[in-house]
Amino acid sequence: MGFQDELTHMGADELHDLQLERLKKTVVDCYEHIPFYKRSFDEAGFDPYAVSSLDDLQKAPFTDKQNMRDAYPFDMYAVPMDEVKRIQASSGTTGTATVAGYTEHDMAVWGDCFARGIDYAGGGPGTVVQVAYGYGLFTGGLGGSEGCRRIGAVELPMSSGNTQRQVKLMKDFGTGILACTPSYALHIADTAIEMGEDPSGWPIFAGIFGAEPWSNEMRKDIEEKLGICALDIYGLSEVMGPGVAIECREQNGLHIAEDHFITEVVDPETGKPVPDGEWGELVFTSLSKECSPLVRYRTRDISRIVPGTCACGRTTRRIDRIAGRTDDMMIIRGVNVFPRQIEQVVVGFEEVAPHYVIELSNDGPLDKATLKIETVPDFPIDEVRKIEDLQKRLQDGLKSELQVKIDVRIVEPKTIERSLGKAKRVVDLREKGE
Repeated sequence: MGFQDELTHMGADELHDLQLERLKKTVVDCYEHIPFYKRSFDEAGFDPYAVSSLDDLQKAPFTDKQNMRDAYPFDMYAVPMDEVKRIQASSGTTGTATVAGYTEHDMAVWGDCFARGIDYAGGGPGTVVQVAYGYGLFTGGLGGSEGCRRIGAVELPMSSGNTQRQVKLMKDFGTGILACTPSYALHIADTAIEMGEDPSGWPIFAGIFGAEPWSNEMRKDIEEKLGICALDIYGLSEVMGPGVAIECREQNGLHIAEDHFITEVVDPETGKPVPDGEWGELVFTSLSKECSPLVRYRTRDISRIVPGTCACGRTTRRIDRIAGRTDDMMIIRGVNVFPRQIEQVVVGFEEVAPHYVIELSNDGPLDKATLKIETVPDFPIDEVRKIEDLQKRLQDGLKSELQVKIDVRIVEPKTIERSLGKAKRVVDLREKGE
């Protein structure tokens, strides 16, 4: 028996009844204890006391990040402060931070959800889990900490940074699972190789990577260098943190913790639901959150419901890996482009490394995109003809795939800043008038 198999293998009727029971309580709690929801529900004509089916949720209005910012800091809390045991918040770098709170119950649920990921990865009691997500107001590191505690794994709370020490302790302490952003996992792998190490021969067998979109090609690169099975994890601080949905070793979609969240996929323009299998914006309703519950929260993340059932035997629905965000989509000369689409092209070129940024600038009245990308260390960077040939092949590959021109600039290894947390892939120079 795996961790909480009775919940992850639940029958459809049993899950439906549990979700409906929890939904009824959630919408009433929101209405009675959070002023925003009383106003919002009343304005939309949504009666929380009349919910009798899961379909009734469609009558409720959406919640978005601006609503949370407007409620800063604690107006979205449904419990008094003496019941709040932890506060987490977004960075607030693009505006007022969004603030989430947790009761003891909320932290236990969060831990359970992350612990399922440790179980899906093949870990359990005694497994050393190296948590290299950041600790602090960012939810990543502490989610891993709670997960280790719930399943009985051994937490190695490294946080991010000090990469050579990450490598040394990974080897010396017999890490079984690495948890961090995929870009940092790749940086750890590259650092280990530069140190003359071969992590593929170490005890590490799996990775739980999230907080940013990443391509299947990057997954393969990480898996080969570390000798692991790399799994995707999804979550966001507003809803809970990492653990809302997690891949199993089948690597065919992320299993949603459906006993704790109702998941919708909607057309980002109209807000209307799209059929399973079609791409759209993820919307979540929390079903068991006590402190800061959310009803129909628009994430801006683009995914889809993966049709069918998983070969692992778990019955929960799955979302596909995040394709991008509605707010990181670039419109280049009328064409919609996500950073992940560019990554899927460039990783097919063995001469370049998966370290890049996309610079957006003005080209007269039009927008211009330039891909700055590093070569691998043994590429002859001083041979102009070879650089020009590589640039042309990259530009042709991008034009063929994206149907829009992306300029390419080849740069030397280690000239693009490495990310210890979420990788910053797009730099918008248009805002600076450059």
